[in-house]
Amino acid sequence: MTIAAKLAELGITLPKAAAPVASYVPVVVHGGFAHVSGQLPFVDGQVVKGRLGDDVSVEEGQAAARACGLMVVAQLEAAGLLEQVARVVKLGAFINCTPDFTQQPEVANGASDLMEQVFGGAGQHARAAVGVPALPRGAAVEVDAVVALKA
Repeated sequence: MTIAAKLAELGITLPKAAAPVASYVPVVVHGGFAHVSGQLPFVDGQVVKGRLGDDVSVEEGQAAARACGLMVVAQLEAAGLLEQVARVVKLGAFINCTPDFTQQPEVANGASDLMEQVFGGAGQHARAAVGVPALPRGAAVEVDAVVALKA
């Protein structure tokens, strides 16, 4: 089954890949890997903003992380790489949170679970889930990825 067919089966419509907001490119391919720049959580064209432990719940954070994951997949599609994914190697999840918030792994699961749903076993990956004091545009979550490509 193609990834496009899997997305359709899951009822997922990918958002439009976001244009860079600074001096970088969305995807760099080198050495058989696609490095996807950090993606913000867009829902209905708007960035999901806020801070975990303050005005964003864990469940809302998970949904934001999933939205970031959808943007990662959208960037791969826009780069013409979606059907070339051999393995999601690593995700980096950055959670905008208060200093006492400790549920970064649970929030990051929103993106991680999406990768496994879309790519099956090839979506299982290594990961970092890091709490940070601020993210671009006030986003609640940001996710980047390293993806191995088929030879």
